Amino acid sequence: MTDILFGARFRLLGTEELSWAWESQVFSSLGQVAEALRATGYIADSIATTTVYLATELHKPLLLEGPAGSGKTQLAYAVAEAANTRVERLQCYEGINEEKAIGKFDELLQRLCVELRSKSANVDWESLRAELHSKEFFGAGPLLRALQCERPCVLLIDELDKVDHAFEAMLLELLSVWQLSIPKLGTVKAESIPFVVLTSNEERRIGDPLRRRSFYLRVEHPTAEREAEIVRLRTPDSSYEFHASMAGLAKALRGWSLEKPPSISEILDLAQALKVLGEERVTPEMRDLLLPLLAKTEADRRKLCLRDGFASLVHDAQQYAREALEGVA
Repeated sequence: MTDILFGARFRLLGTEELSWAWESQVFSSLGQVAEALRATGYIADSIATTTVYLATELHKPLLLEGPAGSGKTQLAYAVAEAANTRVERLQCYEGINEEKAIGKFDELLQRLCVELRSKSANVDWESLRAELHSKEFFGAGPLLRALQCERPCVLLIDELDKVDHAFEAMLLELLSVWQLSIPKLGTVKAESIPFVVLTSNEERRIGDPLRRRSFYLRVEHPTAEREAEIVRLRTPDSSYEFHASMAGLAKALRGWSLEKPPSISEILDLAQALKVLGEERVTPEMRDLLLPLLAKTEADRRKLCLRDGFASLVHDAQQYAREALEGVA
């Protein structure tokens, strides 16, 4: 990877129109996308690699929707690592406001500045007021930091479905003309254009204005074959039978209607824990030992503790593991 990935610059034409002059391509080909993501440990299918490639080439935000733990957030980090750049992450939550996303003035610093200047005999209060509302007194949030990066970054707006439509509307200016209008500070235009990734666990439907501006990618939990390959990258010294058994267990757990089905990262944690314990496979007798790793709620723990429940789960997992092995045979 080179240091000029995501290299885009723009200039103002007249007063409103923005034009971008690309200095380099992010990825030279579709094949390089898959190769670069794989080098970071992210195994993407052809649809994902094509969508990422087009989003970077056409400079479009990428909206990722799917169940929690399916790898949406990790894709943003994988693209950033492949491009040798950093991630600015805005973690959304219910009640988040523009100050958390964009930033706010440092009132304590402003007050200190006024106190120091007021000791002078000749104070230009008009100039001081302008100074107090300058960038030097403004603490930037993730959105503003992303626009102020000298070298383009990946802007991850995570779990956007947790915010309301009013917060979504605030993002439209950013994604349309790459600027932010901030009260008292003014309009801040982008120094570089970030690669934007929006994620949603579908707790609420994302509004149409954002959807129209984005490329859409559905992200599901991986197939058993692909998850076995993901596990292999983290535990390369294990057999493929072990990798397949982890993938089979993941598929079985996600088919059990648990309150908190395991994410990809949790399956990777389980695989590494088994290696620490010197185990190559999961058996019904390991139920109590593995419950703290598999069950993340009391309801799920009780479900796995039902009579013959865990044994049935292991049986299903072994069947899925055999299917995964046959799929690569």
